[in-house]
Amino acid sequence: MGTFSVSVQVGSVAGPTYQTVEALVDTGATYAVLPTNILMSLGVEPVERFPFELADDRVVEYEVGHARVRLDGRERIVLVVFGPESATPLLGATTLELFGLAVDPVHKRLVPVRGLLKGFGWSRSLAS
Repeated sequence: MGTFSVSVQVGSVAGPTYQTVEALVDTGATYAVLPTNILMSLGVEPVERFPFELADDRVVEYEVGHARVRLDGRERIVLVVFGPESATPLLGATTLELFGLAVDPVHKRLVPVRGLLKGFGWSRSLAS
């Protein structure tokens, strides 16, 4: 699949300040990744450390925290990884899912998708 970037705004959960970044859409990444210096300058604070497996099979640990992300006029609070200073900002699979978006690889864009609730087994009478 080809890669492409989208413009997103990122800010702290509590603060009014946002920064616009070009983020690579990466369905191979679980979470959003931003350079630590950007997250710290916005007041995003780490809450935990997680292990991550890299493309070369190395396992590394990075801090994670919560940030407010604006994309296509909508806003969500997402888990973000405090990446190295040289890290390319990424939008991972869980961030895309929170926004109800999927990748159109042919046109290199994000497209809306329906959420799924098929595991609940609701009858038609309960769904209306």
